[in-house]
Amino acid sequence: MDKMIATRKIYILLLAVVLMGCCLPFVVYAANDDKSSGAAEQYIPKAPDYDDKTMWITVDGDPQGTGADVFYVVSTWEEDWTTENGRICHYADVWNPTHREHMGDWEINKVAAYMSPGNRFFAPFYRHTTIEAFMLGNEDSTKARARLAMDDVCKAFDHFQAHRDKTRPLIIAGFSQGGLAVVELLKHMDDETYSQLAAAYVLGYKVTPDDTLQTKHIKAAQGADDTGVTICYNTVKDVKYINPVIAATCMGINPVNWCTDATPATLHDTITVRLSPEYHVVVVSGYSGSEYPAYKDFINVGDIHSCEPWLYSECLAKNISVRAEAWRKNHQPQTEELNLQRIILIYLAVITVMTFLMFGVDKWKARRDKWRIRETSLLLLALLGGSLGAWIGMKVWHHKTKHKKFKYGIPVILVVHIVLLAVIAYIQLT
Repeated sequence: MDKMIATRKIYILLLAVVLMGCCLPFVVYAANDDKSSGAAEQYIPKAPDYDDKTMWITVDGDPQGTGADVFYVVSTWEEDWTTENGRICHYADVWNPTHREHMGDWEINKVAAYMSPGNRFFAPFYRHTTIEAFMLGNEDSTKARARLAMDDVCKAFDHFQAHRDKTRPLIIAGFSQGGLAVVELLKHMDDETYSQLAAAYVLGYKVTPDDTLQTKHIKAAQGADDTGVTICYNTVKDVKYINPVIAATCMGINPVNWCTDATPATLHDTITVRLSPEYHVVVVSGYSGSEYPAYKDFINVGDIHSCEPWLYSECLAKNISVRAEAWRKNHQPQTEELNLQRIILIYLAVITVMTFLMFGVDKWKARRDKWRIRETSLLLLALLGGSLGAWIGMKVWHHKTKHKKFKYGIPVILVVHIVLLAVIAYIQLT
């Protein structure tokens, strides 16, 4: 009896194994089919090539070379769209003529019209994420979807930085999603690049406390001419209309009078602009913003998000010039000091080599009873900075080693020169 039960169990087990083996291919196929169909649902556009000049809009408005280099990041222009084969896309396509027109003609060229005069203006096309990313209702989800766009911007900026003249002041600016990109660029850049920054303009987007903890490069502007700072503002009709997705910021400044308190400013004679020190947003009165209709009850519904790069354009253009000039004043002395240091080092190197050779020539003439170089000339060369060359020349050529004025005089002059150089270096370092 026990043997029959054991046999049945074996048959049942074998049957189960056979059934599982038969079903497994269908399960794997279904899983792979689901995976492939899921991948087909989303379309990622081809990445931009920033060596390709068509991926940039550039304007050289600084023939005199006295302005700044402006790196501008365009805002959001696309909604979710589908390809011809029905795949959904959450990003702008930089190779799509319509998308390029939206970014270029509708915004970048218009911003360049007021930011480029007196400056060199650079704006890349990039795969900005669609407006739906900011309507997900979850900060982490928005940032995850925007990661591709931010990577494009960082690559464009690195290309721009690698090719520009780094003795010029750097301005970075962006509106809306472009403002988010400016914040990310401040985290992305190294300290050397940050030292070139005159100002970063976050137009119509937020800077959060977490952003400030992630980098020391975000420093809130306190006035009209401080440099290395971040300018951030968001415009509303009343603080009750603050959009937390884009305007719940920890810093702000009035873009008309450049105050961080509630001091009012008048714009275009009829518009009153005040900063709310509590909420760090700009509150305007006397301006309806009616030219910017509400979009899906998300923006322009009491906030006037779409006005940011346009309403204050004259103020922004002037302020870019002010901060660039302030940066030059702060950094020009350092540039002049570096140039002077180079000149001194070249001079010391030349006179050292020349003095060394003069000692050798005089030794050669002494052996051949030729007309000699005056001792006063050799000592003068040592006094004028060639003391190291004179001391080495005495050792190498075995020349003037027994003359007291050279045997003791040259080492004394050399020590004096070393002390002077050490004092100058100490003064500069402190």
